[in-house]
Amino acid sequence: MNKNQWVNSTEASKVFGVSEDKLTEWREFGYLKAGTHWRSAPDNNLIRLRKKGKPWHPEVIYHIEWCKEEIEYWRAKDSKLIDKAA
Repeated sequence: MNKNQWVNSTEASKVFGVSEDKLTEWREFGYLKAGTHWRSAPDNNLIRLRKKGKPWHPEVIYHIEWCKEEIEYWRAKDSKLIDKAA
């Protein structure tokens, strides 16, 4: 596995075998917690975007090991609950 434990949503979806939309739903349902399982990656172009009047849309990155532990926990506890989040 990649030594960098923080990966973007495309890579995380491949690792977990789910869609990026499902990862988003797991965040929204509270399965994956902000600051622990995921965070917003800093955008190096933030200042330039703000000067142009464009909104900031940071990339979400996931911690693979911590997400994996949480996903396995919820699947063991109630697989229907987490699998319905698609």
